[in-house]
Amino acid sequence: MASEPSGAPEGASGGGTGTSIPFYRDVRVLAVITQFVFLAIVLLFLGWLLNNLIVNSETRGISTSLGWLDLRAGFTPSESLIPFTADDTHARALMVGLLNTIMVSVVGIFLATIIGLVVGIARLSSNWLVSKVSLAYVEVFRNTPVLVQLLVIYFVVFLQAPRVRDSIVLPLDMFLSQRGFYMPRPELAPDGPVWLVSILIALAVFFALWLLAGRREAAGRPTMGLRWIAVAVLLGLPLLVWFLIPGGPLMFENPELGAFNMKGGLRFSPEFLALTVGLALFTAAFIAEIIRGGIQAVSKGQLEAARTIGLREGEVLRLVILPQALRIIIPPLTSQYLNLIKNSSLALAIGYADVFNVSRTVSELTGQPVSVLI
Repeated sequence: MASEPSGAPEGASGGGTGTSIPFYRDVRVLAVITQFVFLAIVLLFLGWLLNNLIVNSETRGISTSLGWLDLRAGFTPSESLIPFTADDTHARALMVGLLNTIMVSVVGIFLATIIGLVVGIARLSSNWLVSKVSLAYVEVFRNTPVLVQLLVIYFVVFLQAPRVRDSIVLPLDMFLSQRGFYMPRPELAPDGPVWLVSILIALAVFFALWLLAGRREAAGRPTMGLRWIAVAVLLGLPLLVWFLIPGGPLMFENPELGAFNMKGGLRFSPEFLALTVGLALFTAAFIAEIIRGGIQAVSKGQLEAARTIGLREGEVLRLVILPQALRIIIPPLTSQYLNLIKNSSLALAIGYADVFNVSRTVSELTGQPVSVLI
């Protein structure tokens, strides 16, 4: 007589009786019930906290409504990316702070990534001086509180710059003084949109040719110089359109020295510069170690194999090491980006109008700290 297969699924009939496992013993059912119970406990706890908040706020005469958003702000943030006056609403003031935070975060992440990549690769350099200098940078910035760094950069570097009339003149009509960094403001000429369209077309052609080259390479077929053609289109098409447009697609408003301050141009305040540079330098030290660790985590056999087939050091790094290291680098790199965004709240220490600084002012004016915080 053939025996019953030992791999019979759980819950199947046993001993030929046709009896299934009761639901209260089924692991799958118990897992679902446990999740629902846990979710109910979390919701009840949040409801209890919300009820506590409402009751305590009413007891102390604190309103939990959001009507203050439409009230007149009565103050002007130190700087704003959008037009703002004291007659605008608190909601617009919070938007000003949010945009300022986003600007610092985007520029800081870009700078931190570039600096961290360079320093991380330099840490692995065979040149003793380059390796030790990058190590010193990492150790100093990682082991110093970021607030101390921001205060030093702000008070010792940017506030010690020359007065406006003695501004440091940089190439391309750029100026640096105690009032900040000034540079020409770019504006689109009447034919400027044509140039922007050419950039979009060049990008589309670049990615299409680069993808085609990758597929041909994976199939073992010659790429026929498609990558070089892609780069030529990316750089050449916008440049060609630039020269074909009379007067160029962009106009520039140059900053000029006035009686007491600079006029015109694009201005970056000392507070913005100090916060951005400070956060970028601090975060770059951590990014450098992440990149160094990711590169060293790649098997040495990959490096030796790449050198064996005749790849140069730059090609080994670009084509073999970095693509494999990215799987290790990206998760902790994302955490450092989030840390930079959170550290931007230290703008309060140097007077930059980020979202935390502006919301603090709004909460003091409206007397609604809980609602503003939410």
